[in-house]
Amino acid sequence: MPEMTMAEAIAAALDTEMAHDPHVILLGEDVRAGAMGVTDGLVARHGPDRVIDMPISEAAFIGAAVGAAATGLRPVVELMFADFIGVCFDAVLNQMAKLRYMTGGQVRLPLVLRTTIGAGDRAAAQHSQSLHHLFTSIPGLKCVVPATPADAHGLLLAAIRDPDPVIVCEHKMLYPSRGAVPEAPEPIPLDEARTVRPGRDLTIVAYAAMVHQAEAAVVRLAAEGIEAEIIDPRATAPLDATAILASVKRTGRLIVVDEGAARCGMAADIVALVSTRAFDALKAPPVMITPPHTPVPFAPALEDAWLPGADAIIATAPRLCAGGKEGGAC
Repeated sequence: MPEMTMAEAIAAALDTEMAHDPHVILLGEDVRAGAMGVTDGLVARHGPDRVIDMPISEAAFIGAAVGAAATGLRPVVELMFADFIGVCFDAVLNQMAKLRYMTGGQVRLPLVLRTTIGAGDRAAAQHSQSLHHLFTSIPGLKCVVPATPADAHGLLLAAIRDPDPVIVCEHKMLYPSRGAVPEAPEPIPLDEARTVRPGRDLTIVAYAAMVHQAEAAVVRLAAEGIEAEIIDPRATAPLDATAILASVKRTGRLIVVDEGAARCGMAADIVALVSTRAFDALKAPPVMITPPHTPVPFAPALEDAWLPGADAIIATAPRLCAGGKEGGAC
């Protein structure tokens, strides 16, 4: 299998779908030049009529994408940062998510909104938020959070072919990460979690950049005799609850690692899922490892301290495996 970066894998998926389906178009700010290092070169292969630079008005071009999808195209629209969702939220919340429902299925919106999430690059509070939990809470939207180049490729193929709107949250710190991608990749079902590593003692649920933190942690935990299983849901909506519950029922313990907010976030949602549907299997209270409930700091030392990571997992896991009674957020 060829190895490529996540940015290259996303570009390859876009290229494949544009070659396969003439209805697929790209639009957003500076997509021809590839401001985020993903879409560069696609205009040369598919032309300026299908790779469309838009004015700096997110409300305008997200709204245009909704209209394009409603009238027969398959737009892939790039919102440079998820933080910018506020200025175009009506198009997402009230149009994109609800038109199929409000028209009784007469209008479908095969639309993909690609956006970046995540801290770590010193971009401060307005360009570093992980808002996947916000999209997940809206009925009518699907949301995927890839962690590897192969998953980014396969999930994007599935998202573009889906008849309904899908938000693809790409962690910008993962764009240069490398990994194998199948030579003939297939779409990955949006409701299918991935078992990153099997284990018997503890379930760790993580997604996007937190998968890599979990992987680093379990290597060190294994040296201490703790075999942790990592489940990467790959999508937060739809969520593969079956895979998560099956894992927790085997291990009896749960840590959820999430870069998003703990309050009303995905970590809390997954803990609630397990607590209500696998309570009898739990040997210790579930734990959430999340950032403090503050904006993302700008100072490098503060941002590094703010981010969840492998050290927090390593500090928490032995306590759970010893049958500790301390649950909740770390």
